Amino acid sequence: MKTYLLRKNPTDVAPPSTDRKFLIDYKKELNPAQYAAATSVNGPHLIVAGAGTGKTRTITFRVAYLVELGVKPESILLLTFTRRAAQEMLRRATMLLDARCERVAGGTFHSFANMVLRQYAPLLGFQSSFSILDQSDAEDVVNLLRTRLKLDTRERRFPRKQTLFDIFSRVVNTGVPLRDVLTEDYPHFTELLPEIEALMKAYTAYKAGHDLMDYDDLLVHLRTLLRDHERVRDALAERYKYVMVDEYQDTNRVQAEIVWLLGHKYGNVMVVGDDAQAIYAFRGATVQNILEFPEQYPGSTIIKLEENYRSTQPILDLTNEILRRARE
Repeated sequence: MKTYLLRKNPTDVAPPSTDRKFLIDYKKELNPAQYAAATSVNGPHLIVAGAGTGKTRTITFRVAYLVELGVKPESILLLTFTRRAAQEMLRRATMLLDARCERVAGGTFHSFANMVLRQYAPLLGFQSSFSILDQSDAEDVVNLLRTRLKLDTRERRFPRKQTLFDIFSRVVNTGVPLRDVLTEDYPHFTELLPEIEALMKAYTAYKAGHDLMDYDDLLVHLRTLLRDHERVRDALAERYKYVMVDEYQDTNRVQAEIVWLLGHKYGNVMVVGDDAQAIYAFRGATVQNILEFPEQYPGSTIIKLEENYRSTQPILDLTNEILRRARE
């Protein structure tokens, strides 16, 4: 497990003075835990927020708080699981405060990666006008290459294009070797390892040769860009001094590394998620990103949102008993 050392005293704005006049009464609008999370400023923060605890409300108020405090809206990056979620949070923040919140950079990991790569793609051997393959297009390319390699004969049972693409995607998003992915999730195809490996290499080469990226490539190439090009990494870290991530339990290892690389300079990283709710493991997401956050970000502050506004007490009692028996 990697341990990252952040700058010990990250600064961008001074802590709020006691006589500062805010347009929003944050203490009145939020419960104590939400208030602590929304008014945090510098340093790494892990916000553990169960379902129905006002997670979206807390993130929205934190965006407004940073802007009121004097943080430039353009220096706040809000990464969410869906574009709609980012738009809704920024819309609410704008209604809470004013139009300054519209200038906050918000979107999905993939949209952010696409924006950055359009500017820096030549550093990775791509043109800035590269094309993006959606899943259907990517599966068709896999099928084309399968035919070229003569792997679709009737004499042998070979995975369908959808299955092959899922296998490739799992390898990329989890960082697990192809052999192990087949053994763990597709044991009936383990004897085809050499052929599937050859097809995966052909797929990677085809994309590079035709200036193409699929959705997984957007994340992988962004990570490569940030990891291997210090000038770009520093420029983006300087541009986005505050990084916020929603639904952190649904991020994969590649996304978690992107977050750290973006926040390495100032250390102002806040992730929000539910360590008891992770449903996208089939896409490579891992709840370990939350469980290991304090280790990866030494000195991080952990705030738990535990006051539920959605369920009745009997439902919460049952849920808590189930969670109490979980191994982690």
